[in-house]
Amino acid sequence: MATGFYTHPDCVRHEMGEWHPECPERLRAIEDQLIAGRIDGLLERREAPAADEASLRLVHSQDHIDFVRDNIPESGYFPIDPDTLLNPYSWRAATRAAGAAVAATDAVIGGELENAFCSVRPPGHHATPTRAMGFCLFNSVAIAAAHALEVHGLSRVAIVDFDVHHGNGTEAAFGNDERVLMCGIFQHPFYPFSGANDPAPNMLNIPLEARTSGMAAREAIEYGWLGRLNAFRPEMIFFSAGFDAHREDDLGGLGLTEADFAWITKEVKAIADRHAKGRIVSCLEGGYNLSALGRSVVAHLKVLADV
Repeated sequence: MATGFYTHPDCVRHEMGEWHPECPERLRAIEDQLIAGRIDGLLERREAPAADEASLRLVHSQDHIDFVRDNIPESGYFPIDPDTLLNPYSWRAATRAAGAAVAATDAVIGGELENAFCSVRPPGHHATPTRAMGFCLFNSVAIAAAHALEVHGLSRVAIVDFDVHHGNGTEAAFGNDERVLMCGIFQHPFYPFSGANDPAPNMLNIPLEARTSGMAAREAIEYGWLGRLNAFRPEMIFFSAGFDAHREDDLGGLGLTEADFAWITKEVKAIADRHAKGRIVSCLEGGYNLSALGRSVVAHLKVLADV
């Protein structure tokens, strides 16, 4: 079976101003590196469908869904906060991002794909059930995990988040839900200034100091949550795949490289192969140095695709 690659042109049409680091060029940089890395032809490309509101409601309140939809401007921007803005295409992009994650989950559970990567934006892991924030509108990974639990009837899913920022929205969605184990590394103290103090028992958070090296991050992961992941025996694993922990990314302060992202992917994939029939869905989160982002996604995908 192949590794799926989900994306859609609507995800490029969402933008928040020329100054904004969460920009359409991020997806173009990934496409360029897929070609440069000679992996483009090894992936099964699929067009991301738009998620329906029933899928969004698996995680988000109706008030939040209505707020995003009803404030899409006809032109220009609607600011949710200083860093999170809507443009005329933001609803389409956000529902395509969530729809990619849901469709990838269906295809992987259904045996059509071994695993899948969703090259989508806006990112999602800061979006709480009731609030858009941190560049994020809807929490695609949380929606996909909830879909696996509620629609497909899985009993245990794991979410692995290696973005430089803590996935506060995902934690808000699943804190104290024994069906979900969330494992994360993130820089702390750093936006959104959460995750380090008294997390729920099913949240295995590893705060890292600024300038932590890739090898130190690997050691923290090896001793911090790989054993717990194995013991949990997840039936499916989801990646919140943020690559802004790369040492070349100016929006963060950690020291990871492509090799470190590949190592994380390999270790988690081994657990998925052992317990979850290899079922993995990965969704793009952060990553703002365009070259480092593209190279890191290729490293991540090469492990997923066994090339």
